[in-house]
Order: sequence, then C-alpha cells, then structure tokens
Amino acid sequence: MRSRELGVAIGTLEPGPNDAITDVDGVLVGHTTLIAGDGPLVIGRGPVRTGVTVIVPSTSIRSEPLFAGCHRLNGNGELTGLEWIRESGMLTTPVAITNTHSVGVVRDALIAYDVRTRRTGDVRWSLPVVGETWDGLPNDVNGQHVKPEHLFAAMDTASSGPVAEGSVGGGTGMVCHEFKGGIGTASRRVPSGFTVGVLVQANYGVRSRLRVDGVPVGDALPTSDIPSPWEQERHVGPPPGAGSIIVIVATDAPLLSNQCDRLAQRAGLGIGRMGGAGYNSSGDLFLCFSTGNAGALPDPDAERGEGPVSRSVERLSDAHIDPLFDAVIEATEESILNALLGAQTMTGRDGITAHALPPDRLVEIMARHGRMRAR
Repeated sequence: MRSRELGVAIGTLEPGPNDAITDVDGVLVGHTTLIAGDGPLVIGRGPVRTGVTVIVPSTSIRSEPLFAGCHRLNGNGELTGLEWIRESGMLTTPVAITNTHSVGVVRDALIAYDVRTRRTGDVRWSLPVVGETWDGLPNDVNGQHVKPEHLFAAMDTASSGPVAEGSVGGGTGMVCHEFKGGIGTASRRVPSGFTVGVLVQANYGVRSRLRVDGVPVGDALPTSDIPSPWEQERHVGPPPGAGSIIVIVATDAPLLSNQCDRLAQRAGLGIGRMGGAGYNSSGDLFLCFSTGNAGALPDPDAERGEGPVSRSVERLSDAHIDPLFDAVIEATEESILNALLGAQTMTGRDGITAHALPPDRLVEIMARHGRMRAR
C-alpha cells in the first residue's frame, strides 16, 4: 500500500491524480527488473537483484531541451552528464537510474537507443544522465548483470499514469533505513496551479534515525525487533547508513536553470525529515527539470548560429517560488515512504534478507502519536 492509502498524509499540499512524477504532463517512467537465483554469491552468476529505471521528461527531449538544475548533498556517488547541465542549464536526454557498477553500460545504452532513432547519417553527440546507488547487499553487483537490452526495454515500456514502486527497476536491490527500499514517487499541486513530481531511488539511512511525518518510527521498530540486513553481512562492506539516494524532481512551472537548482536543493530537506543525514560515504544527488518552457529552447546541434539572435522564454516570479519548495520537500518525503511501503521483504545473495517496513506496525505507531488522517 502507498502512504495515503494507509492514512499517512505527508504535508498540507494536495497530490496530483497519480501522486507520482508522471502527474507532470509528458513525463514517462519505465522499469526493467532483474531477479534470478538464490544462495551463495558467485560473481558473474548471481544471485541477481537489480535493474534499471528510466524517466523520460518528454518524447522530444533530444530536439527540445528543457531547463534543468542539480544539487549535491553528499558526493560519494554518480549522476553523469551534470557538467553539461551546470554549464548550459539544459537537460537534453532521458534520465536513467541503476546500480553503481552498471552506470557505464546504461549510459552507453542510452546513446545507442538515441542513435537508432535518428535519420541515417545523423551524427551528433549525447551526454546522458545516469544515476546510481549500490545494491551489493542482496545483489551480485560485481557481476554487472544489467545489459543494453534492459535499458531498451525500460525505454520502450515507459508510460504515464501510476508508477510501480519498491523493489522494481533500479530500486530492486536497494535498502533504506535498514528496511527494504527502492523506487518511490509522489507529487504535489501548488495554489498557482503548477505540479511538482518527485521520483527517488532510496538506498540510504540508519534505522534509529528513521522518521515519518516527524514520528520516530525507527526507534519503535529497532533491529532487535526487525533484523537489519547489515547484521547478516559477513563480508567486509560499508556500515549501515552508507548507501545513497537519487532524487529526480519534475515540474511544469516555467523555471529557469538557476531556479531548477534551487528546487533540486530542497530535496535534501525532505530527506532530512525522513532522518537522512548525508553521511560521508553516501551519494545524495538531485536533479530538477522544468517542462514549463518546452519547445522554447533550441536543439543544441541544429541551431549552429543560424537561428534567431535571441529567444523568448517564460520565467516564474521568485515571489511565487516558495510553494514549489514546499512541494519538493513534501513529495520527496512521501516518495521515500512510498519506496519503503512499496517494497516487499527480499532475500538475496548469501541468504541476506532485507525486511519490508510493516504497514500495520507503521499505522499503529503513527496512530499512537496522533498522526493518522482519514483515508
């Protein structure tokens, strides 16, 4: 179940119809999930608990770039293509999220997918945006099981509407606050009529810091009650809390790149409300793009100095940006919670088990603190 279905409503703003990043018109999401094998780890064979998720900002993203911005809370991670976004203020490709050791193949596959849709002889560059979090606790991460065809399948099946959450796509093998984590999403509408959508790949955090709408849920569900997968890890590895989170923010508000930077930064406040701390070994990387000026920016390859000297774009007044900040914070917090609630208990390599956050226990804890709302 999702958080609002349980009666746990984060914040005060209302969600869009799907309570998902796809509530921003034109945004599509696709997943390829890879689950195979059980038992002891054999590098290159499994067990496999991984995948890839894609966010397509628009079907014309290559020829019609979008204003975009980014933020780093802590940098022990990767989100490729950010230098061009920082330099130009534009997003020119779909966004993919996978595991740490599959970033390269997914990046190359995004280029290959783009190339196969071009006209014969159309030679151009591409700097895809691909993020990662480490799923080596349940998954044979060194086996690099994500292949180009898995990215192609996620792109071909990307769609609008409801988004699968939890142990799907890039989130298949992820662990969050020592529970099973993964992909989560949410959205908010602001009084001016604009929509903000968020999608996360959540793989960070320690149990004791977990908060939901300010309630100390982690303290009420200690590892002595529901075991942590880190307690079962017999090999040398990162400590609990050493994981990462990728946050993708989308909005139809007409923002310029510096305003997208500002929205991306606010994702960190939503993570903080859930108990994230941006630990030293965590990769907490955020991207925001705006569809509000779709079609207004030139194809960076096609213009070649032959277009107009200037172009007109629309810009949201900063006097009206604060509600968008609120929307990012609320939607990020709820996205993480939806990732936890969408995931099921998973056993991976060497019998390591990441337990799901139990919805009934969450409801009991939230009710005890007076934080439940009518469904």
